[in-house]
Amino acid sequence: MAAILIGTASWADRSLIDSGLFYPPSVKAADERLRYYATQFPLVEVDSSYYALPAARNAALWAARTPDGFVFDVKAFRLFTQHQTPPSALPKDIRDALEPIQKNNLYYRDLPEELLEVLWARFRSALEPLRAAGKLGVVLFQFPPWFVYRPSHLDHLLLCQRMLADYPIAVEFRHGSWFEPRRRAGVLDFERRHGLVHVVADEPQGFPASIPAIWEATAAVAVIRLHGRNRATWDRKGLVSSAERFNYLYSDAELAALASPIRTLAQKVREVHVLFNNNFSNYAQQNARRLQELVQA
Repeated sequence: MAAILIGTASWADRSLIDSGLFYPPSVKAADERLRYYATQFPLVEVDSSYYALPAARNAALWAARTPDGFVFDVKAFRLFTQHQTPPSALPKDIRDALEPIQKNNLYYRDLPEELLEVLWARFRSALEPLRAAGKLGVVLFQFPPWFVYRPSHLDHLLLCQRMLADYPIAVEFRHGSWFEPRRRAGVLDFERRHGLVHVVADEPQGFPASIPAIWEATAAVAVIRLHGRNRATWDRKGLVSSAERFNYLYSDAELAALASPIRTLAQKVREVHVLFNNNFSNYAQQNARRLQELVQA
């Protein structure tokens, strides 16, 4: 059976820190939090890289503060996943090159190719310290709900792969069109043929953006992201923070039901990454600890 690595989506969420329920009172500084986190779990997801390009210096510090064998999955920068991107999220020199900027939000199509190449190069450079240390897991491309199934979007997946050649890419969709019954097998086959990691997503169902949990492996690594099942907040507008959307604590019975397909998936791949994204208070850490016990039982 493959190694099953269990962790959470971020170690520094404000909701987690403010709860006071995970970090000991003596753990206050950013470096101390990561060091402590790495004594509890072997895997974490870097969420900050979605909001702004990460820095190679920070990645080198993360690698230095964690033990051998620790793994970071890194979310792709929002512009690359065709999310709306405020100009303030771009590096200053890129903003300056785009002046005057007339829009409140920019999209991938709004930037000239030469600037996009610069952004991709900086993203690759930022990942390199983690890869050099043997601590880079996958680069997670979580696409928005408006990234629906269409041939041009398949082309964009391949473009992302070309731009991050030799880096393992995991793909999470947020629109049901990708896994409609008539398309499901074809999408999974596309991921297999191109070595893209299919993300198994556990989330509330019944919304246009809902993706069913499809327990399939398409590469040597399997990734499972657990968002909780809070239907009341999943699609709600105007929430004060993302933590409200993911305000859900999995029950013991729900975790036990997840443990079985996780173990089955682990028989088909080299490594399984399980990430709790129910980042309200210490819910993700509670659930991750319990799931570790259940998959090892």
